[in-house]
Amino acid sequence: MQRVCFLLKVREDRIAEYRARHAAVWPEMRAALSATGWHNYSLFLRDDGLLVGYLETEDFAAARAAMEATEVNARWQAVMAPLFASLDGERPDEAMTPLTEVFHLA
Repeated sequence: MQRVCFLLKVREDRIAEYRARHAAVWPEMRAALSATGWHNYSLFLRDDGLLVGYLETEDFAAARAAMEATEVNARWQAVMAPLFASLDGERPDEAMTPLTEVFHLA
């Protein structure tokens, strides 16, 4: 199982909206994530907008590609993109660059 951690930045003026949207993630989005191999997926948000994401998957590239092929992901990314800082034209899911793991206590 591959462990993936990534960082993104939520705009400070949109943090409340970001939290509210994740308190009510669409059921079809949750189902698509599970069906495409996203396991133990968590998001952590600091008060200044730093977002830390963590997930486990067999193959991150394949899981991303499978989600990208879903209609619900396109809708979710479109409504979420304005909440993020510094995407440079990317969708939030395209900007998820995995951090290099340097230690893991098994």
